[in-house]
Amino acid sequence: MAHRKLRMGMIGGGKDAFIGAIHRIAANMDGLIELVCGALSIHKETAIESGRILFLPEDRTYTSYEEMITAESKLPADKRMDFVTIVTPNFAHFAPAMMALDHGFNVVIEKPITFTLDEAKQLREKLEETGLMLLLTHTYSGYPMVKEAKQIVKGGSLGKVRKIYVEYIQGWLSKLSEREGNAQAAWRTDPSKSGKSGCMGDIGTHAAHLAEYISGLKITQLNASLNVVVEGRMLDDDGAILLRFEDKATGVLTASQVAAGEENALKIRVYGENGSLEWAQQEPNTLTLKWIDKPAQTIRAGGNYGDRESTYAVHNTRTPGGHPEGYLEAFGNLYRNFALSLQAKLNGEQPKAEWLDFPGIEDGIRGMAFIENVVASNNSNEKWTDYIV
Repeated sequence: MAHRKLRMGMIGGGKDAFIGAIHRIAANMDGLIELVCGALSIHKETAIESGRILFLPEDRTYTSYEEMITAESKLPADKRMDFVTIVTPNFAHFAPAMMALDHGFNVVIEKPITFTLDEAKQLREKLEETGLMLLLTHTYSGYPMVKEAKQIVKGGSLGKVRKIYVEYIQGWLSKLSEREGNAQAAWRTDPSKSGKSGCMGDIGTHAAHLAEYISGLKITQLNASLNVVVEGRMLDDDGAILLRFEDKATGVLTASQVAAGEENALKIRVYGENGSLEWAQQEPNTLTLKWIDKPAQTIRAGGNYGDRESTYAVHNTRTPGGHPEGYLEAFGNLYRNFALSLQAKLNGEQPKAEWLDFPGIEDGIRGMAFIENVVASNNSNEKWTDYIV
């Protein structure tokens, strides 16, 4: 492996920004990555102060992403950043990602990957042209028991998948918070910054990704109903979707940000011919298996089950059984797998399959297609909409 840490730059994520701090914690978790530069805010004073708080050198604290990417590309190979993490609002993902790739830098990017499906496809073309790597932080695919669930379905013990129920329920937008000084609510409910969809674009995409990731099946058609529950809001804050998957499986996806009292209730159930599995993000160490002809089983992360636990789950488990592995660790797993894969690539080595198990450009394109198709279905008299990518 490379005998140095990978060097990371960050665009967005300055002081008081929620997701930027999460990314920095995750990137730092395994000692494989160091933050060396940043363009941390579009506001010059905030960018400079944020760099100072993070102990970045003054000459590598930039006030625009254009300045950062240009300056970093001119540094010697043993000093410049290896990749850039983009943690800006949705509308400001595409331009810095394209510029970074054009200048030879690998990219980590928040979801949804871009503002439109067309932009996501352009990004794929640029990745193919440059041969560089991209990580899309669909966080929930980083949990050990989600990895285990995917391998169980893939192994065939549940039989053919018949039904998938996935829900992502929050309550934080139960009031018109975007008009009450909540910066996160303000941009997420603004179509000029968030895109065509609010709730479904923000958290419905996570639910759809989780359903496809665990089941191994792609959505082929959908029938969507979106709601604006809180009066005065510009984008959907609630909705439900009937789904059709490959291999004749069907499903239901529900997402809401106006379920008063709920926190981050992401939950999935996958039903096959022989049994089913269930996982909930608020109890992430537990995976429940239910069988048609034998007692139910509970699998716990780090449970020392030997060959009953896949190498993917073991690789992404950090602590002994009984120690909760949560959101930060799942985020850290994505960064570690990306870093290990990038290090191997830089060394001319083949990454392990477990390392390569992180979301990338194809997941990003399907996420943008999900948003486009959900909105089209909701606005259509036909309702059932082919899933066009």
